[in-house]
Amino acid sequence: MHIGIWTSLFLYFALMIAIGFYAAKKSTSNSEEYMLGGRNLHPAVAALSAGASDMSGWLLLGLPGALFAAGLIEAWIGIGLFVGALCNWIIVAPRLREQTERYDNALTVPQFLANRFPSRALPLRMTSAIIVVIFFIVYTAAGLVGGGKLFASAFGEMVNLGFMSDYMFGVWFTLIVVLAYTVVGGFLAVSLTDFCQGVIMMLALVIMPIVILTTGQGDGIGGAAERLSEIDPSYLSLTSGVTAVGLISALAWGLGYFGQPHIIVRFMAVRSVKDVSQARNYAMSWMLVALIGAVGMGIFGRAYVERNGITVDDPETIFMILSDLLFHPLITGFLYAALLAAIMSTISSQLLVSSSSLTEDFYRLFINKKPSDKQLVFIGRLSVLAVGIVAALISGNPDSQVLSLVANAWAGFGAAFGPMIILALIWKKTSGSGALAGMVVGAATVIAWIALDWNQSFLGGPGVYEIIPGFVLSWLTIYGVSKATYVDGEFRAIVNKDAP
Repeated sequence: MHIGIWTSLFLYFALMIAIGFYAAKKSTSNSEEYMLGGRNLHPAVAALSAGASDMSGWLLLGLPGALFAAGLIEAWIGIGLFVGALCNWIIVAPRLREQTERYDNALTVPQFLANRFPSRALPLRMTSAIIVVIFFIVYTAAGLVGGGKLFASAFGEMVNLGFMSDYMFGVWFTLIVVLAYTVVGGFLAVSLTDFCQGVIMMLALVIMPIVILTTGQGDGIGGAAERLSEIDPSYLSLTSGVTAVGLISALAWGLGYFGQPHIIVRFMAVRSVKDVSQARNYAMSWMLVALIGAVGMGIFGRAYVERNGITVDDPETIFMILSDLLFHPLITGFLYAALLAAIMSTISSQLLVSSSSLTEDFYRLFINKKPSDKQLVFIGRLSVLAVGIVAALISGNPDSQVLSLVANAWAGFGAAFGPMIILALIWKKTSGSGALAGMVVGAATVIAWIALDWNQSFLGGPGVYEIIPGFVLSWLTIYGVSKATYVDGEFRAIVNKDAP
């Protein structure tokens, strides 16, 4: 590999680790600072941190690859995600920021649920914490698999260790760099690195389509559209071949946002409720530019390779192929760093949320009820390390079944937590029993739907995305059980008197 690529990557890794040590000096004196950055994130940092931890490698690999292969019809998933993210910022963000601090300064989602529903505090906290830790270990493993595959395909020829495959070297190398800044700097380090990674991702997604269209081997917008229409007359159509079930399933991806702990925890850390609207504007502007760039890369990338007779065996590698073909090695290294940024930003967020649950919802609850601040920070760092190592061990086989589970984890979180979070924030008569029942029903419905293969084929027709039945049944369960079990006064939770 060219020295220029390694130079860019080295500078990227050095920047991430430097941010970790900066954050360690600034904000790791107690558990609130280590886990939520002292609830003092600038709106722009919170916004790009939420976006970067959300999109992961899907934004640079999955979405462009789907558009490359099938055309503009695949953009409906991005549209559904944009609408879902916007609703999440409007409905959940300001309420969660205010209520998590008011109800005994909750630092985790399970802790907030326990404080919000004291009559069912222990089962809610335990069940939700178990779901968070298990699913995020699997999520983290998937991210490490992505890092391993990227390293093996792009950098593997530089490594010949003998005792370790190129793939596993990539898994452990990715994990070590993420741990270096996450363990040391905590939430502030994760958020600041996410901000930088979000900027890098957006620049890559803006640069790539422009270069594709303007390079000497490109067609320009008009020529690209004409060439793609010759390949498939419906390639640039948003509606051709769309069924009602398919459209609803694609748009339903947006429902998942309401229940993703690694995203909504950013809402809890914004420095004030007043800043949430500003953070929302930053977040949605970033997301709009990033999604348009990803769509452009997939669509125009197809036109480019068709014109130049380039063979693409795996559509999801289009970003890497074009990075190698179109740019100077220094820029190629920067673009590879953008891909690693997408993967690492999500891994670090998942590690920290898992660590927060292990620290606040297990250690403080069952092992040491009155720990010191130093003990909590130490346990938090130890938990990050432990979750990361377990995830790396799970990701040892790139073809492991864990990947099929992760493909559905978005729906699992969305159905288990989404309706419960929304109703807990906006409906005072939500009961603890209703919240617990809804969480279990949502998760169980998603698992059953996948097991029955109804996400692939339902009643002889196309599959229905499992988040739809999971979300609907969870919502109805919470409403029905709450109507039957709510008693006056249940809403009076433990209140933090120092909160504004």
